[in-house]
Amino acid sequence: MRVFQVEGDWSREHLKLGTRPEPHAGRGQVRLKMLAAALNFRDLIVPNKGYGSRMQALPLLMLSDGVGIIDEVGEGVSGWQTGQRVCPNLLQSWAAGEPDDDKFLRGLGCEIDGVMAEHIVVEANSLAAAPAHLSDVQCAAIPTAGVTAWRAIVSEGKVKAGDTVLVQGTGGVALFAMQFAKMLGAKVIITSSSDEKLAKAKAMGADEGINYKTTPEWGKAARALNGGRGMDLVVELGGENTLTQSLRAVRTGGTVSLIGVLSGSKLSSPIGLVVTRHIKLQGITVGSGDDLRDMFRAIELHQLVPAVDKTFAFEELHAAMDHLASGQHFGKVCIRFAD
Repeated sequence: MRVFQVEGDWSREHLKLGTRPEPHAGRGQVRLKMLAAALNFRDLIVPNKGYGSRMQALPLLMLSDGVGIIDEVGEGVSGWQTGQRVCPNLLQSWAAGEPDDDKFLRGLGCEIDGVMAEHIVVEANSLAAAPAHLSDVQCAAIPTAGVTAWRAIVSEGKVKAGDTVLVQGTGGVALFAMQFAKMLGAKVIITSSSDEKLAKAKAMGADEGINYKTTPEWGKAARALNGGRGMDLVVELGGENTLTQSLRAVRTGGTVSLIGVLSGSKLSSPIGLVVTRHIKLQGITVGSGDDLRDMFRAIELHQLVPAVDKTFAFEELHAAMDHLASGQHFGKVCIRFAD
């Protein structure tokens, strides 16, 4: 079978098309015939061994998000059968419950092989049925970014009708967070460096947009758009260079969900803004299989559709990664395995 893997040495140059024997499902596992996959920012870091010693020895199959058809069911599996279209959860050991060290040990496309193969084997308790109203590519676009946003908005954020949520950017996590917050009846303010992307976000449901290039003090601007009141929740994706503005935007007693470090990973914001205003800083790292299943049920119930920016062929993974790295995308960058 065809695969796309890092082989020989850790570098982007060693990310290549290759072949492997087809795998078979073991106890508690299923095999998937893959239909589509999607990229996340983490996939730009993986080929350079960006997550350190915890990463699987080479070769390593790329990408963590995908959708496939079950074509083999292992011993001891119940509730799943061949022919079902499903998505696996990123963290294969986090089926349910609260996070702990053991549940973070086996992430697809990092600690263990990912989804860039014509057939993959995954844990049956990591699966969620793909929403019937969505295409293969749309389903593949959801798992990691969607579950991260779901944890930030629903599981941890406890957003409710009437709340105000600020979301940074127009990538996958940001747009899912916007959609889930609107689904719950919240007001959403979104930031971007592009007026064109802000217009697209408003067309998808955002209430207000702020261009952070032309309005560098966007924390103050967000409050002004909300009648002077701070945000109930800020979805913080930038990290080092954006956290201070997030802390200025959030209300006293509000929450900042720390998800991304796109602008840097050092903490250099004034701690006084956190302590004196009783702000909760909540780290978010994806979620459980239960989160994935709950999220997909909500997506199907509300007929939500993810934003897919561009789709590439299986052998065009390098081009897809370049497009993601360019920052020009609005929504998800995806891979289609076959026509």
